[in-house]
Amino acid sequence: MSQPPDGYPAAVDPIATELDAVVLVGGKGTRLRPLTLSAPKPMLPTAGVPFLTHLFSRIRAAGITHVVLGTSYQAEVFVDYFGDGSAFGLDLEYVVEDEPLDTGGAIRNVADRLRGSHAMVFNGDILSGVDLRAVYDTHLGAEADVTLHLVKVDDARAFGCVPTDAGGRVTAFLEKSEQPPTDQINAGCYVFRRSVIDSIPAGRRVSVERETFPGLLEAGARVQGYVDSAYWLDLGTPAAFVRGSADLVRGQAPSAALPGPQGESLVEPSARVAEDAVLEAGSTVGARCAVDSGARLTGAVLFDDVHVGAGAVIERSVLGFGAAVGAGSVVRDAVLGDSAVLGSGCELLAGARVWPGVRVPDGGIRFSTDV
Repeated sequence: MSQPPDGYPAAVDPIATELDAVVLVGGKGTRLRPLTLSAPKPMLPTAGVPFLTHLFSRIRAAGITHVVLGTSYQAEVFVDYFGDGSAFGLDLEYVVEDEPLDTGGAIRNVADRLRGSHAMVFNGDILSGVDLRAVYDTHLGAEADVTLHLVKVDDARAFGCVPTDAGGRVTAFLEKSEQPPTDQINAGCYVFRRSVIDSIPAGRRVSVERETFPGLLEAGARVQGYVDSAYWLDLGTPAAFVRGSADLVRGQAPSAALPGPQGESLVEPSARVAEDAVLEAGSTVGARCAVDSGARLTGAVLFDDVHVGAGAVIERSVLGFGAAVGAGSVVRDAVLGDSAVLGSGCELLAGARVWPGVRVPDGGIRFSTDV
């Protein structure tokens, strides 16, 4: 992976003594397999650096310096890359779940590492442009027990909905519905009073949406919503992952961690790209990659050590570490796993995924299913 970028902004209006950050990164990222077989989802290269690096840049810019990572799957990968956080201007601690605890249980599991009177909690796979300081200010101004970032979406049917009253107070937590009563959904960012975290049952699975938050409403607690229409994307699928990386490269999603200028492409300095190759729509080319003559990359994500042959076309796809695509092949809306090889003259289409180490022979073969 690329090394941590320089140029993080200085912390703004520090609030470290009263507010911790908790980032939940324990999931296995099954929807992104086979990419997540070798690395946890938050550590996959996204616009040139592990995705978590972008989130850390925004946490630090908001003035928060103490961050606790709730880890489980391949926990050592986070420690090896981020260490104590000092290279990122942060004070990082790690808590490992021995068994899955769900969101509420994971938050409770880090309680003994918290230092402030409030904690801002993040799902570690959400790319968002929300103003973190504004979320916290809303929490304090409402004297809330918990504040949720709620984002408006065009189609809320695939999500649980969170309605609020005229004062922004949350009134219910609703399951998925074909006719949702509101366009507001839980955006995966919360501010908790420390006392609320301490009240969550310890040592078992706890869902915040099905247990913690409804229980607070029933008890008359103040659950506040911070509603906006800022950039928001769940990076849980290959299509969303590609889109998020491209949006970061083009500056449509905010980050101070981009290891290069915004534009149509981002190329690691050690990569070799032929002069007549076309890189567009926010494509990323990782370290030591080779992109040969006449190749075209459109919204593509190339991890490190990838080879793209002459005249190949890569569109809205991810090529894992050490993967290779032969001359004249087409990869469209697909995933090529680590060290997988797609021969010359092949087509990989429509959600197909090639598993790590698989070699697909030459010969104009078309694949639209997993290989």
